[in-house]
Amino acid sequence: MESSLNEHYFLGHIHDVLMAQSKIPTNTMIQGFSKRSQEEKVDILLNNFKLPSSLKQTLNSHLHKNLQDTYNQFSENTVSNFYLPYGVAPNFIINQKEYAIPMAIEESSVVAAAAKAAKFWSRLGGFQTKVISSIKEGQLFFTSDWKFGELKEHMPYIHTALIQGITDLTQSMEQRGGGIVDMQLIPITDIDDQSYCLQVHFETADSMGANFINTCLERMGNHLCTILEDKNKTKQVTIDMAILSNYTPSCMVECTISCPIHSLGAYAGNYTSQEFARRFEKAVLLAKHNTPRAVTHNKGIMNGVDAVVMATGNDYRAIEAGVHAYAARSGKYSSLTNITLTDELFTYTLTLPLALGTVGGLTKIHPLAHFSLALLGNPSAYELMQIIASAGMANNFSAIAALVTSGIQQGHMKMHLSNILFTFNASDDEKAKAFNYFNNHTVSHSAVKQFLESERHTDNEI
Repeated sequence: MESSLNEHYFLGHIHDVLMAQSKIPTNTMIQGFSKRSQEEKVDILLNNFKLPSSLKQTLNSHLHKNLQDTYNQFSENTVSNFYLPYGVAPNFIINQKEYAIPMAIEESSVVAAAAKAAKFWSRLGGFQTKVISSIKEGQLFFTSDWKFGELKEHMPYIHTALIQGITDLTQSMEQRGGGIVDMQLIPITDIDDQSYCLQVHFETADSMGANFINTCLERMGNHLCTILEDKNKTKQVTIDMAILSNYTPSCMVECTISCPIHSLGAYAGNYTSQEFARRFEKAVLLAKHNTPRAVTHNKGIMNGVDAVVMATGNDYRAIEAGVHAYAARSGKYSSLTNITLTDELFTYTLTLPLALGTVGGLTKIHPLAHFSLALLGNPSAYELMQIIASAGMANNFSAIAALVTSGIQQGHMKMHLSNILFTFNASDDEKAKAFNYFNNHTVSHSAVKQFLESERHTDNEI
């Protein structure tokens, strides 16, 4: 009976899907969209989706009259540009060197928090950082009826032959200190006894290395088939895929801040420095042992990290994926920070994976990415890892300090007040009055609306 019901449900579901598909108006599907001009693309969107013609001006107003051809190369089907504010957090001291750090982000409180923390820690020795390792990984997945033990026995020969087969690809990278570092064969027994992964470890110097790694892996896949076929023509080898991994637990950076506990008074609010330090420690431990809290704790780190990653033309999506996977490496998602308190000393450490580049990609062809790297002194990829880790640490420290004292909303909503006023088309005079009023009142969307309505009602009565 249960089987019959399940079959009936399944067939009914298939019927619903087919009926829904039959109702899709295929004559409205857009053909050859990528070949149209920017203006034609916009007209198609406005007509097909019944959008007001005024939106055409909105899109066109965000085009750049001098650099649009450059921006068009970055993506596909471009109809406009989506701008983010480009801010700078000054006064960072990292390993005794001063930086002004560029941040591309829409949230003003992130830049403000980073700048405040940077200035505070600049008087206490700044941020101490080090690159733990800088190895990236690539994976060559294949299916074969070779036994794992047999493949393992041939690995020394396979290793040498694969390296020799891509010398033309690795020569330039090796001259810059990079290349293939190691490789290991891993059976994927969770699938079956014929699935394997050749895990290849790369050093890519100042390049993030994605294209280099993928090119090497694809060539290695072809060579692997030939090598194993020459060893035994009766056995089969099929390449499943060859791709870099954005999980980079061997490309790690560490950032530490440390000071006497009595020096924390500027962030302690109504607490003593000792009380503040203990409350800060408790917050860090909560993030270490409670997954929902850990996610938000780490997001506060990534506020700073992503902003600098974007400003320097790096891939924030790859960074996000790698960082959060690393945070869950034990099987339980946890925080990226550790704290040590003694009677007199506060020490806080952030450790995270950052696979970055300062050559290739957008780093030189995007005008602001180019400026960002110049502003930072044209750093190596290893130096950039340390700079970005410091930005993440600065934002995390500020967030935790706020959480354990006044609460996160007091500072955040004060910074957000400008955005709320903008949505209500507040005049300069109304903005000035609002900033003055909300110095001593809680900011919320409804409170700002009520304040402006009161102001405008008063003005109408005069």
